[in-house]
Order: sequence, then C-alpha cells, then structure tokens
Amino acid sequence: MNSFNSALGKNISFVRPAYFIIRGFIGIPNINYYYVFLFFVYVVAVLGNTLVMVVIYLDHNLRTPKYVAVFNLAFSDLLTSSALVPKLLDIFLFNHRYIPYNDCLTFLFFCYTSLSMQAFNLVALSYDRLIAIIYPLHYQVKVTNRFMLSLIASFWVFVTIAVLISAGLLTRLSICKSVVINSYFCDHGQIYQLACNDYFPSYVIGMMLVCLILWFPLIFILFSYSCIAYALSKVATVQERLKAFKTCTAHLSLVAIYFLPVLITLTIGTKIHPNARIINLSLTSVFPPMLNPIIYVLQTQEIKDSVRRLRKRLITKLQKTIPP
Repeated sequence: MNSFNSALGKNISFVRPAYFIIRGFIGIPNINYYYVFLFFVYVVAVLGNTLVMVVIYLDHNLRTPKYVAVFNLAFSDLLTSSALVPKLLDIFLFNHRYIPYNDCLTFLFFCYTSLSMQAFNLVALSYDRLIAIIYPLHYQVKVTNRFMLSLIASFWVFVTIAVLISAGLLTRLSICKSVVINSYFCDHGQIYQLACNDYFPSYVIGMMLVCLILWFPLIFILFSYSCIAYALSKVATVQERLKAFKTCTAHLSLVAIYFLPVLITLTIGTKIHPNARIINLSLTSVFPPMLNPIIYVLQTQEIKDSVRRLRKRLITKLQKTIPP
C-alpha cells in the first residue's frame, strides 16, 4: 500500500469534489427532440428485452445453452438501458447536471458493468455457434446449461471486479483541475483527466479494460467466425452451408450493431466536433439494447414459434375465463 501511495505522489492532500457537472450536449439546436427520441428508444428496449426474457423463461423448449446466453444478454441490455437512459434524461432534459461524487462513481459502475457484459455475452454466443457448427455431434456434451451458466457467471465476476478496481482507483485521485465532465455520463477517462496528481494507474487500468472488454471479445468473435467459415467451406452442398450460416445471422447482426459504431467512433473521434462525438457515443450505448431483442424476435425461428405458442395459450386462457 505504501508503494501505491508513493506512486500517486507524496504529501498529497486529496480533493474530492462535492459534485461533478456533466457537460453533455451543449449548444446543439433542438436537442430536446433527441431526448424524446432517447425516451422512445428506452421504452422499446425495456419492452423488447422484457418480452425476450419472459418468453425464454416460460417456454421450456428454450431452456438450452444458447438461450441461457440470450436471456443474459436481454438482462444486460435491460440493465444498460435502465442504468443509463433515465439518468441521462434527468440530467439533460430536467437540467440536473450536478451529480454528487459518490453518485457519479455508482453511475459509472453500473454503466460500465452492463455495457461490458453485452460484449462478453456476444463472446458466449459466438462460442455456442462455434461448437454447434464445428462439433455438432459433441455439442450436447461440450455446451450444457451448467457450462453456459458457469461461463456467464465468470464473466459477471470478472467485469464486476475490473470495474470496481477502476472506480476504486478514481477515489485515490485529487480532483482539482475542474469538476466538468465532457461526456454524457460519468466517463472513466474524462474523470481521471481532471486529477492534478498522478493518474497513471487509472490510465493503465483504463487501457487494460479497453483491451479486455473491447478488443478481446472482438478478436475472439472474429476468430470464431473464421473457424466457422473454414468449416462451412468443407460442407458438401450450398444448401447445407446456408442452413448452418442462417443460425448465425442473428448473432452476427448483434456483433455488427455493438462493435461497428464503437470502432468507427474511436477511429474518427478526434476528427469530429466534440458534440458529434458525444452523440455518437450515446447512440452506441442505447441502440444495441433496443435492437437486440427486435433482431432475435424477427430472425430467430425458435423465439417466433415460442411467441406464437404463448399467444395462443394466453388467448385460450382468456376465452375460458370470459363467460359466454
């Protein structure tokens, strides 16, 4: 602990501000329309992900490893939307830009944890597709519900510990340059740059998190689909290839929706106006939770069939309860 304190600098009197100010969207005309749009996105995300979770929970035919991961993805999406959008609307629509210090770190924790779990859920789903296509005869043995639950639980533990460490390092910083966060939420990178003592440990953990939470999942997913493409090239008929690839279309759509906007924003982020960058980043955070359930409901035959069965069951019960 002494060596850690010396790394931060000696004789530092820590300054913890009573609050931060979320700068967010400044000087953008008609920005209130964007907040109305965010509210619409939030409602669709909550309804869609709740529907997917309820369908998977009620239909015993969907109690498979793949849909264990889909259920957790819907839960992560629901947590992301609920952690981010209501607070974002409260800050900007009702002009509550002052956020207490501890509340800001709590906001940071829930946002980063849920956003990170979205990426790791895509890893779990890509592993499921990899084994299902390359080792179809051994799928039932290699990928079980217990295995998938253990994998997802390990992801939750890892992400929670990693984000707690990053938030804990922020409490070792003396915030005296400013209290204005140039983002739409309590952004880790924006906070540690406000420190006047050494924030190198926070910088290192931030870079590690980017590698582990963004690049590792993306590289693993690309490697998985490279193996899948190679395996499919050995399949005899085109029809069999298309049938196997069709089982991956929903997952590939989720991967594209999650990673492409982030990569594009990181690539051109320094070349565009700060307001445009903030809007792009906010959209990359709120769009996937809204689109993920829509994609799974529309592109996955099992869920569409399950929705039809549950609807028929509900109609039958209602007809029995209503007197003639």
